[in-house]
Amino acid sequence: MPDQVENVVNGMLITDGLYLKPSKSSRILAILDAVSRDSSLSQFELGRRLNLSGAMVNQYLKQLQADGLVEFLPVNGKSYRYSLTGEGQKSRQRMFSDYSSETVRLYSTIKDFVLARLKGLEDKGIRKLALFGASETCEVVLSALRHSNFQVMILLDNDSEKQGQMFNGHVVSAPHVLDQVDCDAVVITSFGKQGEIYEQLKPYSQKCGFQIVRF
Repeated sequence: MPDQVENVVNGMLITDGLYLKPSKSSRILAILDAVSRDSSLSQFELGRRLNLSGAMVNQYLKQLQADGLVEFLPVNGKSYRYSLTGEGQKSRQRMFSDYSSETVRLYSTIKDFVLARLKGLEDKGIRKLALFGASETCEVVLSALRHSNFQVMILLDNDSEKQGQMFNGHVVSAPHVLDQVDCDAVVITSFGKQGEIYEQLKPYSQKCGFQIVRF
């Protein structure tokens, strides 16, 4: 995946990537949500958490104040606490509901993409899969496969700290066990290292006869 900045703030994913750049609405929601949980946050801390400059945070807060969504409560001569008004709370709840619905739709779209990408395997009668890469992407793939005709035989990862651990109901194994696994295809579920893992898997593929799938 492209280099990007990601933060999870109060359950919200704030992404500054190539394709999912934060919109003005998502930044406003993030500020409203952060302030609703901790009114003592300074503009500097808000900026640090949300990956925004101090000037941008100040601009958003002043606009939210002008719109009657946030009020500034003086602490001393130099600093303020920020509190949501009643209208601010309503706006936060409405915006978060819209954000959640959009996130669910995006998640469903990604699962549909995964199944569409694997349809060629299903058409060939390939059912037994190994997944390589115990990552967030793998969680989505596992969720997409849950009600499919595919069977996940094993989950692999190069990270020795993950090996032997449980991941979504599967024990993570080292790649060298592929010699002993009955699978028809290995699906690379690590978007960031697809090329590297593909080259790693090629000797196993030639020896064991399974197909390698990249997204």
